[in-house]
Amino acid sequence: MRGISVVDFGVWAGRKYFLDKMSLADLVKAYFTHYAILVYLALAAAAITASVLLTDSLWKPLLAAAVTIALYPLVEYLLHRFVLHAQFLYKSPLTARLWKRIHFDHHQNPNDMSVLFGALHTTLPPIAVITLPLGWAIGGPGSAAAAFAAGLLVFAFYEFCHCAQHLPFKPRSAWLQRIKKSHVAHHFHNEQGNFGITSFAWDRAFGTYYPHAKQVKRSPTVFNLGYTTKQAERYPWVAELSDAPRRPDPVCPAPGE
Repeated sequence: MRGISVVDFGVWAGRKYFLDKMSLADLVKAYFTHYAILVYLALAAAAITASVLLTDSLWKPLLAAAVTIALYPLVEYLLHRFVLHAQFLYKSPLTARLWKRIHFDHHQNPNDMSVLFGALHTTLPPIAVITLPLGWAIGGPGSAAAAFAAGLLVFAFYEFCHCAQHLPFKPRSAWLQRIKKSHVAHHFHNEQGNFGITSFAWDRAFGTYYPHAKQVKRSPTVFNLGYTTKQAERYPWVAELSDAPRRPDPVCPAPGE
């Protein structure tokens, strides 16, 4: 497979994937062999089956699924901005490992697919906590199952879009071109904006969207998310968990600059 190096890594049968060295075809193959994606799809199929068996009418489950899909961009935005980019997680030894896994490592190594995908223990609980009560309120257990299935499928779609935004190619889709450009700026220019992945509607609503990098100053914390050398001295737990040296505090130019 072009541009993919083989290492001692168990998720994809001994392979590790770097998105900046992959084609779209490579991504599709890697995506559909990743254990988390397979689990999401299997659970979604089981939840859809349960929804059909637990309800006499389809309109409430369909409504629950539609509401889940409609609310997803807002949830995506709020979690990304106020949890993943918050500093409170690395300031506690109880949550430092979680923060490192769910976001710090991705900003340190944006093209490493192994840290781009969320681990199941960090993704399934939020999906369940958000979708099951919502669906239950709309129509009981059948609708809860439908909302959970929708949450799983839309998150799987999010993961694919996120990966595609890191590929070294220009998408044919104008929509994918826009979200790719904005997300690359979030990683390499200023991480304090463009928090959406599949939609930037809520960035626009909350004033954090910048379609062009020249509109905002380059952030000195774009790679370390504020976990500077000074912060690491005070809150050492993330640094102690890191196997490789962290990116330096000063920002580096984005690819092509």
